[in-house]
Amino acid sequence: MNTNDTNLTKVRAESQIEESIDLIDLLMQLWRGKKIISIFFVIFIVCAIAYLFVAKEKWTSSAIVTLPDAGQVSNYSNAMNVLNIQHPDSAPTLIDVQQRFFGRFNAAVSALSEQLDNQQKPEKLTIEAATKDQPLPLKVSYVGNSAQQAQQTLNVYLLQLNKRTVSELDDDLKSSINSKIDSLKEQLTAKEKVAKEKQQKRLDELNQALVVAQQSNITKPVVSQAETLSQDTLFVLGSEALASMIKNEASRPLPLDNSYFNARQALLAVSDLKSTPETTYAFRYVMKPTLPVRKDSPKKGLTLVLAALLGIIVGSGYVLGRNALRNYKPAA
Repeated sequence: MNTNDTNLTKVRAESQIEESIDLIDLLMQLWRGKKIISIFFVIFIVCAIAYLFVAKEKWTSSAIVTLPDAGQVSNYSNAMNVLNIQHPDSAPTLIDVQQRFFGRFNAAVSALSEQLDNQQKPEKLTIEAATKDQPLPLKVSYVGNSAQQAQQTLNVYLLQLNKRTVSELDDDLKSSINSKIDSLKEQLTAKEKVAKEKQQKRLDELNQALVVAQQSNITKPVVSQAETLSQDTLFVLGSEALASMIKNEASRPLPLDNSYFNARQALLAVSDLKSTPETTYAFRYVMKPTLPVRKDSPKKGLTLVLAALLGIIVGSGYVLGRNALRNYKPAA
């Protein structure tokens, strides 16, 4: 048992010595091939420097946006309230208006992002949640070839999208105003027509009663309470009273109810509406487009370090591989 342990210890010691000798031999081979390794090192460094000169720089400018303020959409919101003045419960709330503008703006950013990505020289415009698991605010980013270019381009795109969104909704508002004006005018015309028909019907009734009174030789009222008379018994008022009533009825204003005047008031209010797209905004800045201070790529330090490591690894591999081929002895 002791003899076996002693032999095992000797085998382990010899194995460790061989491994140590192999490692020393490996290091010696690398040391002797240091010139070749240095050449590979220099070549990779030169290639990295050349890449840094040729590669296009990438800078990212970002802006954070959210729903527009109440004041930024106040004109549109007030206009929608006026358009629904006859049915106030149907008018959109302020938050509805804010979401309508921002939702349209969000869709416009996404559409522009796809358009820029699919053009001959792709550009990168992205929109995402600024805070994870939170729908608002949103972060809009643009990648440019320089810090200033990235910031300026992002600012231009956001202003263009705002103008487009506001213009589209303003056109919708103008269309709604014109449609409402036409609808109110039709309502007023219909109410006036009905009132004229009522007035004419009343005149016809009085004229018919006058004819009957004249034929019956009734000139003076034969009843004291005219309110209880029906259409068929109006003649008992007498021809004199009926003639006076016909004259007064013909000169009376049309019998229009409150709904007519409410529609008239709504028409005046809607006709006075004016859109102000120049003071309306589809979003509000939480953070305006930033001027990036660090470029995304290429990163000089990291590129040079990786080039140096690759040069050393490839050079060492070449030296060890060459030596292995030299020492290779085919089996007899």
